[in-house]
Amino acid sequence: MKIIFSLLMLCSFLFSDATIEVIKKVDSLPSLAVEDSSESYGDTFQLTFFKSLIADLNVLSIFNVDRHHNKVHYNDSNVVVENKDMNYVLRYKLFEDDGGILNVESKLIKDDTTVFSKSYKISRKNVYMFVSHAMAYDINEFMGKASVAWMKRKVIFSRIVAPKKSELVISDYTLTYQHVVVSGGFNVFPKWANKAQNAFYYTSLDGAKPTLKRVEIKTGKTSRILSSDGVIICSDVSDDGKKLLITMAPDGQTDIYLYSVDTKKYKRVTKYGGIDVNGQFQTDDTIIFVSGRLGYPNIFSKKLGTREVEQMVYYGKSNAACSAHNEYIVYKSRETSNAFSKNTFNLHLISTKTDFIRRLTATGVNEFPRFSKDGDAILFIKNYQSQSAIGIIRLNHNKNYLFPLKYGRVQSMDW
Repeated sequence: MKIIFSLLMLCSFLFSDATIEVIKKVDSLPSLAVEDSSESYGDTFQLTFFKSLIADLNVLSIFNVDRHHNKVHYNDSNVVVENKDMNYVLRYKLFEDDGGILNVESKLIKDDTTVFSKSYKISRKNVYMFVSHAMAYDINEFMGKASVAWMKRKVIFSRIVAPKKSELVISDYTLTYQHVVVSGGFNVFPKWANKAQNAFYYTSLDGAKPTLKRVEIKTGKTSRILSSDGVIICSDVSDDGKKLLITMAPDGQTDIYLYSVDTKKYKRVTKYGGIDVNGQFQTDDTIIFVSGRLGYPNIFSKKLGTREVEQMVYYGKSNAACSAHNEYIVYKSRETSNAFSKNTFNLHLISTKTDFIRRLTATGVNEFPRFSKDGDAILFIKNYQSQSAIGIIRLNHNKNYLFPLKYGRVQSMDW
């Protein structure tokens, strides 16, 4: 158990409107106003949906979004006077049909002409945020911008709620929707099992040994994968869902193992007399990982099936919690070393093909970065001034957004 708690410290040190942390100049962006033509659900819910949509449109980072809440009839031929100089106006209507289903009609207006329209339906009002995310996604696609498919994916995270007590929660990326899927006990390091997000792995610390488990979401069926003395963590899953990178310490020293989902067999990937943890697939046959082989945590790469290990980061003396997408690696680095106050941990981005390095955050404890599947964004955990939040970095737009956790502390997450 001592090893697992040391890894908790090493691997994972954490508003629903988005809070901009780093702001890029937006004068050159087209302006966008939103008009509400809703007919059902009352003023409170209508305003809640409006705020969710405004937050999503801001995260797109392709518009200068006006935040004023204007009401108008859906079929009016002109936009409201306040929006006559806007480049675009998004008008939508919420209404409930006879079956109690939430319906949304929407249209994007430019120069008093509808240039894009789409309708949405969802069975339960309390998952309205997924309609908001879908609307923003579709507008982004219409505008011809880089895909934001990650907006529609679900996040799974471990929330520490008391000493040695946690919950596993499935949410949207803004944390507005939250559904507890595992509660009771101490369960950490959840990881999606596949692209479909219909199953996940997690580490249970409630038994005699740390145990890796898998949960099928539709049925709730839980199966045991492996147990190990000291520690066992699934740190990454291959794109096809058939291979896992697992950190284990069966002999008292942490190493990375490659596990086959089909054969249920595993083999050791790293062999070092110190700490090797947090393996991440960079390609099908190359991984990156965190190792203490320099006398301090740093990021290395290794081609599977070979003995060769290459140092990837030459900046900083305490680097950990990495994620990879093609040639790029994002990692956590300690910026300060103060024995009498909290230290600053920032995220940095490097290219494996150049000397390029870019600091992505500025304050607080920023950790557990995870690239989106398309590499367009990075999700991470931020702790600052007793506030725990999940953040998202739009790399090509130089913007960071934070979404707060209302209670507890985020221990780790995946999307």
